[in-house]
Amino acid sequence: MRILIYSYNYHPEPIGIAPLMTELAQGLVKRGHEVRVVTAMPNYPERQIYPEYRGKLYLTEHKNGVHIQRSFVWIRPQPNLLDRVLLDASFVVTSFIPAFMGKRPDVIILTSPSLPVCIPATLLGWLRNCPVVLNLQDILPEAAVHVGLLKNKLLIKIFTALEKFAYAKATKISVIADGFVENLLSKNVPASKIVQIPNWVDVNFISPLPKEANPFRTTHKLNGKFVILYSGNIALTQGLETVIKAAAKLRDITEIAFVIVGEAKGLQRLQQHCLDWGADNVLLLPFQPRQELPQMLAAADVGLVVQKKNVISFNMPSKIQVLLASGRAILGSVPDNGTAARAITKSEGGVIVPPEDSQALATAILDLYQKPDKVKTLGENSRKYAVEQYAFEQALNQYEALCDSLTADDKVINHPSVTKQEV
Repeated sequence: MRILIYSYNYHPEPIGIAPLMTELAQGLVKRGHEVRVVTAMPNYPERQIYPEYRGKLYLTEHKNGVHIQRSFVWIRPQPNLLDRVLLDASFVVTSFIPAFMGKRPDVIILTSPSLPVCIPATLLGWLRNCPVVLNLQDILPEAAVHVGLLKNKLLIKIFTALEKFAYAKATKISVIADGFVENLLSKNVPASKIVQIPNWVDVNFISPLPKEANPFRTTHKLNGKFVILYSGNIALTQGLETVIKAAAKLRDITEIAFVIVGEAKGLQRLQQHCLDWGADNVLLLPFQPRQELPQMLAAADVGLVVQKKNVISFNMPSKIQVLLASGRAILGSVPDNGTAARAITKSEGGVIVPPEDSQALATAILDLYQKPDKVKTLGENSRKYAVEQYAFEQALNQYEALCDSLTADDKVINHPSVTKQEV
C-alpha cells in the first residue's frame, strides 16, 4: 500500500506524537509499504524551528525508508493568540502543496492535534478519492477548554465546528483509549466508525535494564539513591509544582532523589519553585538524546505520571506505556476517574494518589521507599503488562489491518466488473 501520514509532529522531535508517528511510519516501511509523511519543520518542544531547518519553505528528506516532506510553519517561543492561529493556519496552507504533489495514496492517516489539519487532509482524500483515518491523540477543543488553554469564545466555536467536520468526513477514527470511545459515542459518532488501537511502546528498545552500573545514575551522582523520575512535557496540564512541594517535604531523607527531565522554559519555572520551597533534592535536566532514554528510565526506582485535577477524564499520557515497558513502578498523581488512572490500575504496576495533593504524593513515595519488595513487584507487573498489551508489533498489525480493509473496500467499489448494487 501507499500510505500517507499527515502529522504536524515527527522525528527528530523527542516527545509526544512525534516518536509514535516515526515508529509507525518506519514499521509500515519494514512491512513492505510505501510511506510518505507530510509534516512541519521540527520545532517542539522549544517552539523554535531547529537550526538546521531554518530559512527553508520546503524540505524533502529520506530516512529509514520513509519519504518525509516538511513545510514551513509560523512559530514563536512565547505565542500569543494570534501566533497560535497563524501556526495552525500556516501548516494548513503550506502542507497541502507537498501533500497534493506526491503520489496518490491508498490511505491517509491524519493525526490530531493539530485539529485544523483535518481540512487539507480531507480535501486531499476527496481529490485523490482515498480513505482518511483520523488518529485521535487528544480531543480538541474539549481538552483545551477544560484546562483553560482555550478561552476565546469565537475560537472555541470554530474548533468545535472543525471537530464535527473531522468526525463527519473521516472514513474511520482510531482512538487510543476506551475513554475516547465513550466521548465520541456521546457526540453521536457512529460506533462502526471508531477503532480502538492503543498507543504502543517498542518493548525491545525500552526494557528493564539494571540500575547497577547505570551510566545515567553515575553521570548525575545518583548511585545509592531512591530515584523518583518525571520525564516529559512541563505544561499547564501536569502541575509539576505538586512534585516540587512533595520533594520539599522529603528533603530530610537524603537517599530519596527527584529527577525532572523536560524543556528549558518549564525547567526554569520549576527551578524558581525549588528555591522558593527549599527542594534541594530535585535535579532538573534537559531532554536526553533518544538513544539514552532506556538507561535514563532504568535509573529510576519509580516513574511519575502527573496531571492536574481539571484534566479531562479521557486524557491518556503516552509516557505510561514507556514507563511500563521500563519495568519500573509507576506513581500516578492523576484523577481517579480518568483514563490514565484506569490504565495504571489495570497494569497492577503502580499506585494512584489524588492530583495536586503534595502530602499524599510524599506519603506514597515514602511508602514505596520503605517497601523495596513492593516496588520490585510493581515493576515486574509493569513490564509484563507492557509486553502483553502495548507491544509495537500488535499496534502495527492493527494499523496495517485497518489500512488494508479500507483499501480492499476501495478496490471492490472501484472495480469495473462490480456494481454498487452487488457491493
